[in-house]
Amino acid sequence: MIFVTVGHELGFDRLIRAVDIWSQSQDVQVFGQLAELTPESYRPQNFDYVDYLGPTEYQKKFDQAELIISHAGMGTIITAQTTGKPLLIMPRRGQLKETRNDHQVATARKFCGKSGIFVADDETVFPNVIKVALEAVHTADRPSASEFAEPALLDALRHFIKENG
Repeated sequence: MIFVTVGHELGFDRLIRAVDIWSQSQDVQVFGQLAELTPESYRPQNFDYVDYLGPTEYQKKFDQAELIISHAGMGTIITAQTTGKPLLIMPRRGQLKETRNDHQVATARKFCGKSGIFVADDETVFPNVIKVALEAVHTADRPSASEFAEPALLDALRHFIKENG
C-alpha cells in the first residue's frame, strides 16, 4: 500500500492530481490523507482518501505502507526516516500559492539524494520518480535516522550553552 499524506492543514491538489493520474494505470493500493477539502479541492477518482486521520489511524496507515508520498514537510520526513519508510516528496511552491514561500523547495533540495528519500520537483517528473522509488522499495536498504540527536549536534549544543549560558 502507498500512503499519501499532505499534512492536516493545507490541501495539495497538484500532488494529489499527480498521484491520481499515476494510480489510474497501476495495480497498487493507494490511500490518502488529503487535509481539509474545500468545494474547489481536487478529489481523486482512483484511490481512497479521507480529510483527516486521528493519530492512531495515521500511524497504522503509515506502518502498513511500503511507500509514503508527501509534501516536503519536516514532520513526515522525520517520521519516515525514524521508521525506515521510503518517502517520495514533492515540495509545495510559494509562487503557486501552495505555501507562503519556497521553504519546501529548499527542504527537498537538502534531502535530495539521501537514502530512502525520492524527490519529485514537480508533477511532470512524478511518474519517473515514483517508478524509481517503487523499484528501490524492494531492493534498497532502509536506513533510518535515530530518534535521538547525533553526538556532534549534542556536543555543539553543550558548547553553545556553556559559552552563552
